Amino acid sequence: MNRKSGVLMHISSLYGDYSIGSFGSEAKDFVDFLCDCGFGYWQVLPFCMVDECNSPYKSYSTFGGNPYFVDLNVLNKKGLITDDELEVYRQQNPYVCEFVRLYHTRIELLKKAASRVADRKIAESFADADPYISKFCEFMALKAANEEKPWIEWTVDKCDPDVLFMWKFIQYEFFTQWAEIKSYANSKGIRIIGDIPIYVSFDSCDVWSNKEQYYLDTDGRPTLVAGVPPDYFCEDGQLWGNPLYNWDVMKKDGYEWWCDRIKHMSKMFDAVRIDHFRGIESFWAVPADAETAREGEWVKGPGMELIDAIKEAAGDTEIIAEDLGDITPEVYELVDKSGFPGMRVFQFGFLSEGDSSHRPHNYPSNCVAYTGTHDNNTLLGYLWELDDAARERMLKYCGHSGHWESGCDSIIRTMYASHASLVIMPIQDLLGYGSDTRLNIPGKADGNWAYRVTKQQLDSIDKNRFRELNRMYSR
Repeated sequence: MNRKSGVLMHISSLYGDYSIGSFGSEAKDFVDFLCDCGFGYWQVLPFCMVDECNSPYKSYSTFGGNPYFVDLNVLNKKGLITDDELEVYRQQNPYVCEFVRLYHTRIELLKKAASRVADRKIAESFADADPYISKFCEFMALKAANEEKPWIEWTVDKCDPDVLFMWKFIQYEFFTQWAEIKSYANSKGIRIIGDIPIYVSFDSCDVWSNKEQYYLDTDGRPTLVAGVPPDYFCEDGQLWGNPLYNWDVMKKDGYEWWCDRIKHMSKMFDAVRIDHFRGIESFWAVPADAETAREGEWVKGPGMELIDAIKEAAGDTEIIAEDLGDITPEVYELVDKSGFPGMRVFQFGFLSEGDSSHRPHNYPSNCVAYTGTHDNNTLLGYLWELDDAARERMLKYCGHSGHWESGCDSIIRTMYASHASLVIMPIQDLLGYGSDTRLNIPGKADGNWAYRVTKQQLDSIDKNRFRELNRMYSR
């Protein structure tokens, strides 16, 4: 990985007119912005459908694309959505994702668009050519036929052909529109980093079509679920609830599902971050009936066997190991053996007075360093919440002597000067925004994932400042 810098911003946070960011012209505008600033990477979050809490880390499919990202203006130009319909669906608040509105109206609108497709062969052929996309479309159509109930409660085994086609149409538009955005980004020298949630949702096509590969009982319900023990974010740990992989079963076919997953992501992105990478070394297994994640225990994962399979499947695609959380020497050893760059987060470097691997002077070259991730507070919010002693210690480290409210500039410069091959900053930190723009608070069910930037805000960023930083520090 060459010495570069980049910006973390999910598609949903893009500006636009229809309640959420999309694969429209605004995405190309953002690529132009990155180029003007001298950045080399754009990092996004998972592209799969969101759950009832609007999280992209628990979805109906790890392969299927989020319908909300399909650009409505593209469909309008194709004559599949009318001008009047666009007007009806215009957003009411440009500063947040209007998830409630999207949930109640977007699929209905896309169904109308699909019904107006004159030649269905193109979309059908596209979806049918990929067994994972085809299966996902079938899953969603059956889910609709069963009143949106979880698959374990289904009683109807036939779906409406028009609903099935709608999902094929959505996936065709999703992937073709994204391919155009990625091609544009690459033509401008911008590489895209995607994100793989390590686990999948129980109510997903992934589990429904591969039940034997998870810890399920004879009725098909999970016996062990995923989470993490108590940590910086949550004193009871985080009980994610995802079914755990039966690695012994997956090993028998050479981890084929995982390899196909990596190949799928490699078509969409130039680099891929594997979330909760430490779960490959050891994973926190919680009994399905537990009340909190405290009741779990560490269980050995597949280790280098899976890593080797992932490397072969990834080819030239860069893999980033999210090695945060409760990290042991065994996890560090696995990351080192894999050769994948790990992660460092500035905000974790000053939780105590002692030295830390998250302090910039300790960053190895082979790492991706963040001011904060999507799970962290913004830099300004972080500074606000620090106690006086910790704030003074941290700002002194960064050579900052002025008022603490202007300390973000010194932090960013310190990150740029580090040995880390890649430095990534969330868009909120480029803007200098506070905790009211935070994207996610782990362990909190409501109010996350909604932040959006406006065009006026993006235009307010001093491009010359970042262009100079990238030049000065050879990024």
